[in-house]
Amino acid sequence: MSEMTPREVLKKYWGYDSFRPLQEQIIQSIVDGKDTLAILPTGGGKSICFQVPALLSKGTCLVVSPLIALMQDQVERLNKMHIAAKAITTGLSLSEIDDIMDACEENELKFLYISPERLGNKRFLERLPDFPVTLLAIDEAHCISQWGYDFRPSYLKIADIKPLLDNVPIIALTASATPKVKIDIADKLQLHQPSIFFGSFKRENLAYKNIQTEDKINTLIQLIKHASGSSIVYCKTRRRAKEFSDLLNQFQLKADFYHAGLTQEQRSEKQQDWIAGITPCIVCTNAFGMGIDKPDVRLVVHMDVPDCLENYYQEAGRAGRDEQYAEAVLLFRKQELEELKLLPETKFPSIATIRKVYKALGNYCQLPSGSGKGMNFDFDMQLFLNSFKVSLNEVLYSLETLKQEGIIHYQDQVFSPSTVVFLSDRTSLESFEKEYPALEPLIKLLLRTYGGIFDVAIKINEKQLAWLLKTDITYVKTDLMKLHQKGIIEYLAAKETTQIVFLEDRIVSEELHINYPLYQERKKEYTNRIEKMIYYTESLECRSIVLSNYFGDTNNVACGKCDFCLSTNKSATDKKVIFELTKKIKKELQSHERTIAELELILGIEKSVIKESLIILQEEGLIQLNRNGKLVMK
Repeated sequence: MSEMTPREVLKKYWGYDSFRPLQEQIIQSIVDGKDTLAILPTGGGKSICFQVPALLSKGTCLVVSPLIALMQDQVERLNKMHIAAKAITTGLSLSEIDDIMDACEENELKFLYISPERLGNKRFLERLPDFPVTLLAIDEAHCISQWGYDFRPSYLKIADIKPLLDNVPIIALTASATPKVKIDIADKLQLHQPSIFFGSFKRENLAYKNIQTEDKINTLIQLIKHASGSSIVYCKTRRRAKEFSDLLNQFQLKADFYHAGLTQEQRSEKQQDWIAGITPCIVCTNAFGMGIDKPDVRLVVHMDVPDCLENYYQEAGRAGRDEQYAEAVLLFRKQELEELKLLPETKFPSIATIRKVYKALGNYCQLPSGSGKGMNFDFDMQLFLNSFKVSLNEVLYSLETLKQEGIIHYQDQVFSPSTVVFLSDRTSLESFEKEYPALEPLIKLLLRTYGGIFDVAIKINEKQLAWLLKTDITYVKTDLMKLHQKGIIEYLAAKETTQIVFLEDRIVSEELHINYPLYQERKKEYTNRIEKMIYYTESLECRSIVLSNYFGDTNNVACGKCDFCLSTNKSATDKKVIFELTKKIKKELQSHERTIAELELILGIEKSVIKESLIILQEEGLIQLNRNGKLVMK
């Protein structure tokens, strides 16, 4: 064990002098060798809870995480701190995976990140006992529960590897576990007398505001116009994300859009521009945000009502992580809530529909009955829909059911990087260069930049090659394809495709069975989550209390800042609320000039209530009207 203390490790690598609430107790539990379950709200610093104790030990921390982007983000952050970390992902070659496992076996890695699906890989399981694992960390642990909103059957394999790890302590972490899910996590992971830590779900600095409006566009424009920093706007579809982004730009409000249909390079560029503040507003689907820790987000707007509070809480919680005042605004129409009630019938298709999609999938992959187990296929959704005359919803939700039943694995947007290997020997290559001198600079650059490219397929970066050659990336790709066609190299261009993996041999569709009682129970749980979401949206209760109660945190009092609290205290009978409101107005006017109407929109309360606070400020001689007729601080 390291002679450093947890606080010394925190200071050395993160530069912090103290831990956030519960972090130190969680870390001590792990250091003491105890299984630990940590339920911390979004922005609560979950990764530090396993990274600090791992750095105190001499071995490797094995981290199970569900998203490639999340793994890569954490590995990159650790590497920047000069901490040895790697992730085994689907984009790697077999030799690259072996190299990572060799490094782990030699105790050269402090962190090894894997997806839960990796736990079904025979080669990985054979080598796992030789890894010096001293801690097993399960991120997004709610995925193990069939009662959660994001159940992933592959998580159930985690308990099977415990005998291979010599009883190392386990830490399971999540930001969104209800009481029922919390019990299920401990049970499915077979945690031994776990220490359970449950952080408060109340965000003191975050004001939740629900606005019923038929004119969402204009409301959004006003919200973004008056936002004092970075903002995120969540939409249900990719099309709406682009439309709303374009609309904001038409009103001179700089925005960009983001969704899973973009290339990895496009997503990365848009994300970096937003993080750097070049683009103040990002309009996106729920593909955006996981693993991003931008502290100064002042506003998160939902243009559509999510289907569960877990998603809403996590997405809204990306605002105000610097603990300064921020707002999470949910825009809704009454009709939307009625449409939400119909979703369970759509998301849980009939057995006949599931069998129809399963049969079509087998035909699409050209699999005969009795074969296919372990086989991997590219999957083009549009081609599948056109070929088999099934609806998008039927396919999406049937595939999700087949995935949850452990029949297939369905992974959206798997990225495979570009690779090159030389097929020509050096003598033939010299002759070729003389015959095609225009291609010689690219050939020389490939050989100089990528070692071993004559022996194995090496990942290349066309953008880097274009920069080094001082040309356009289009010309580089064209020349690489010429070399491929002439048999000089084998060039496989990068691709992002949906992948289908058959976990069992194909059977006759009529013989396909699912656990129907469990299927109906999951449908019931989903219906309940929708009902809770609807209640939150239109309830006559403090928004913060409703959210906290849903996650089992029942010790909270009214927040005093959500739309409900502010509206119910508009009579000024509660002097404390008016006092808090006065402080917010002072803070707003210190950095902006505002009309009463603008303050009404920003604070989410009526003019009459604002006027009561303005009277107090006026009597104290703190505010005045400027030449533009707007309120400012004196």
